[in-house]
Amino acid sequence: MATVVVQQPPQIRQSTPPPLGPTISLNQARSSTPVPNKHLPYCPPGPIPSQTQITPPNSPPLRNSTSKSSSLLHPTTSYQKLCNSPPIYGISTKQLAEALHHYSSQPLPNPTSVFPWLHGLHPENHIQLAFFVARKKSLRRTPKCLRGITIVKAGGDLSRCRIKGAIAPDEILNLSESNGRGFVECDPREGFSVRNFHIQAAKLALVSDIIIYGDEDTDHRIIKSVAERTASVQRKWRKELENAGQCPETFNTFVLTQSFEDFEQEHPELVAIDSHGRYTDHTLDFLQQERREMCAMSKASEISQGLFQGPSPGPFTDPPSLVDDPSFDLCIEASDHASLPDEKLLTAKRKQLEERAPDDDPVHLAFPSSGSILPPSWSQVEVDGILRMCKWLYELTHAMKPASKAKDEDGDIQMTEFTPRSRRVLLHCADGYTETSMLAVAYFMYAEGVPLHEAWIRLHCEKRRNFFAYPSDVALLNAIQERILRESPHSAAPQLLPLAEPPSWQAKLDGSLPSRILPYMYLGNLTHANNPEMLKLLGIKRILSVGEPVSWTEEQVNDWGRENLLMVDRVQDNGIDELTVEMDRCLEFIGRGKSDGTATLVHCRVGVSRSATICIAEVMASQGLSFPRAYCFVRARRLNVIIQPHLRFVYELMKFDEQMQEKRGEQVKRELEWATVAREIAAMNRPYARS
Repeated sequence: MATVVVQQPPQIRQSTPPPLGPTISLNQARSSTPVPNKHLPYCPPGPIPSQTQITPPNSPPLRNSTSKSSSLLHPTTSYQKLCNSPPIYGISTKQLAEALHHYSSQPLPNPTSVFPWLHGLHPENHIQLAFFVARKKSLRRTPKCLRGITIVKAGGDLSRCRIKGAIAPDEILNLSESNGRGFVECDPREGFSVRNFHIQAAKLALVSDIIIYGDEDTDHRIIKSVAERTASVQRKWRKELENAGQCPETFNTFVLTQSFEDFEQEHPELVAIDSHGRYTDHTLDFLQQERREMCAMSKASEISQGLFQGPSPGPFTDPPSLVDDPSFDLCIEASDHASLPDEKLLTAKRKQLEERAPDDDPVHLAFPSSGSILPPSWSQVEVDGILRMCKWLYELTHAMKPASKAKDEDGDIQMTEFTPRSRRVLLHCADGYTETSMLAVAYFMYAEGVPLHEAWIRLHCEKRRNFFAYPSDVALLNAIQERILRESPHSAAPQLLPLAEPPSWQAKLDGSLPSRILPYMYLGNLTHANNPEMLKLLGIKRILSVGEPVSWTEEQVNDWGRENLLMVDRVQDNGIDELTVEMDRCLEFIGRGKSDGTATLVHCRVGVSRSATICIAEVMASQGLSFPRAYCFVRARRLNVIIQPHLRFVYELMKFDEQMQEKRGEQVKRELEWATVAREIAAMNRPYARS
């Protein structure tokens, strides 16, 4: 029987990129936002040449030469010259706003014109150079098609009075004359990476006019000093390029001649954080947007009678709510610091519930988070605790009290007593799914009387819950499911006896299902793609493989129908291969599934880069979202795994955003610039990076 074989790319060791600077995290105010439970998986970038045989992959052909973007800051004839040596120009709030609006409407250069330069090509990083430019040393040259605008806030306090896209001086400048070259050395000296998002602000500063401003608390001498340093560094950098045989453009330094308060009043749409330190609704903050999308995706819903699962109440829930939301009688938070509640505690909580008036604050209880009970070390006591909690919750939500030992008039033991009303219970955690999944699945099995594999599918399909469980939870629930079903209120149902053998697809379940991005589109990895029996249960009947073929038997292929399988070949995650040329074909394939009322699984190897790029493009095309918003939309719905389209894919998606705007008949206008997008992605990923 024929089998389609998956080709394994050679594994490489990837050096850790240089640590991000202290100012990369945008500002200190964002640290209070809970970090979603995610991790950065390793993404194989494709073959890397050895030291003895340098054979880098061919770069895609340059289809269209890119003309230089125009800028209102060049030439400088319409700007007041504040200083002759070094040259510094003044710019008004109106002129700055006009320059930024004009810049955002200029098409980005073609990817082939700016890569691999944007990857970071340090002259001493032989691995990076060998991979990207061994055959074409001209690719090391600074692109002449780029002319950006970099805004620097003197003083570096970005927690207030922050113009959209503004950065701190030390993100791009060595502020001491003794530090050699004036711009920071951003290209990594060692290691190989196609995800150097943290260097992009510094890279763009090399090809930008730079605007310096301060707030009311910034000493004017500091603004003057930063401006003089910037102008001197620009002049020095230009001479370095000339000495290297290049013909560089002339970039200039500007100082905002009016106050930030004037700018804020006249152009609020260009303010990211106002003078009081409050985020504005005019500009997108990736971390805040991810939280909004995550809460929208995992919005509280009823998974069994009276039991709701969702995110912890807060400002990002819809509608925004407080922890003491009186619409719930009981709020159970899954926490790493909680222990299993004993009978005494549950009795005390029940008494509080009985004494609670309808408008009172809910009763609160903590329960151990998912992944905290680890086989094979878990004990019978812990299993007893899980079952005790399930039984207690069932009694609350089904208007039952614990069994009474008193006898009725006929001498029979009275097993239940009924209370006036059932209770509404919210099971919650920060992201709405990860930390609560173990208890949610265990309770669903208990309350509905269904085995693990059925609970898994019904929660996802019937209850529309997106969730992730740790592999240890899958092992635990599988091991104790017989006892859960035996003690379930539905244990007398004949169909539960004897317990059927689990389906074959369950053995491949590691805790994650493919991520439902849209009702008709899922994002997953190669393991998901190689589990066709599970995919059918989820309503997935089409497979889009991006660079990684499935290992299916000929019988499985024929069963699905070859027309329902699409393979996008010769696309590695290497920062060179492009996806733009495949975009229309991929989206048409997904669209046919949508028209047929079926879902498509989009996958690569890990499900975070190539396939995530396609999914982001579909969200942009179908939902009319800009790239930054589509990126956060998909990132939130990829659950515990962080999507990682590399630099070139992100750049291609920003170009795709331009195409979608033109297709809709809109004026091309970027919501955020390239350097800002890259900086935000770096800041979002920083908490998960290996130390």
